[in-house]
Amino acid sequence: MTAHIVVERVGQEFRSPGRTVVALRDIDLTVERGELVCLLGPSGCGKSTLLNAIAGFLHPTSGRILVDDAPVVGPGPDRGMVFQEYALFPWMTVADNVAFGLRMKGVGRAAARQRAAELLGRLGLADFGDRYPKDLSGGMRQRVAIARVLAIDSPVLLMDEPFGALDALTRASLQDLLLGLWAELERTILFVTHSIDESIYLADRVVVMTYRPGTIRRDLRVDLPRPRDPSSAPFNEIKRELAELVMTEQHRQEAAERGGAARD
Repeated sequence: MTAHIVVERVGQEFRSPGRTVVALRDIDLTVERGELVCLLGPSGCGKSTLLNAIAGFLHPTSGRILVDDAPVVGPGPDRGMVFQEYALFPWMTVADNVAFGLRMKGVGRAAARQRAAELLGRLGLADFGDRYPKDLSGGMRQRVAIARVLAIDSPVLLMDEPFGALDALTRASLQDLLLGLWAELERTILFVTHSIDESIYLADRVVVMTYRPGTIRRDLRVDLPRPRDPSSAPFNEIKRELAELVMTEQHRQEAAERGGAARD
């Protein structure tokens, strides 16, 4: 395997009058081509900040990020982003939402619509191309968001808690859908989640981040065959290990917040 994403000593600070927040400090991370890696940790540990820096939405205060050996200087079609809030255009039909990125790349309307129809069929939405996002359930909207990213054929998928707002059954269904697409299309996926179970079920590696400033506390390879059984002893052994790490960081966060409240 070869390195697809390389993060080298990345730091991220946010400055405002009288205050500097260190969100990330000295992050080193390599994601190999075709890997599925989950970023795990409590709120405020910098998972989404790191993902946004890789996407090119943020410029790191220090360090550098490479994708295919090229420095990331801004957003690009080589990195597709899927958000928790779907980010669909409400005035466009489902098919037009999926075709949007292709149209921006100069693909003709007919060809873009055909590609959109193919992807919607693959994701179980063949009969919904002429509907609008408001007519769909949350799980269906997220399928459309995934189809839109797949349409532009980005080799890297960056996913920021894409299933976090969904009910348990829909979430499980989309996890399996994602794994199927990942195996078929051989994409590199970096996936942010708060869920320990989700990270173990999906990932080749789970990267646990510390509470602010975000650093990498543990990079754990999940050597379990797929499909994975969440009730199995090996699954739950990994779950206990990750839970201990995450809860330690959660307690650090709570202690810091109590300290801040006392000073106020």
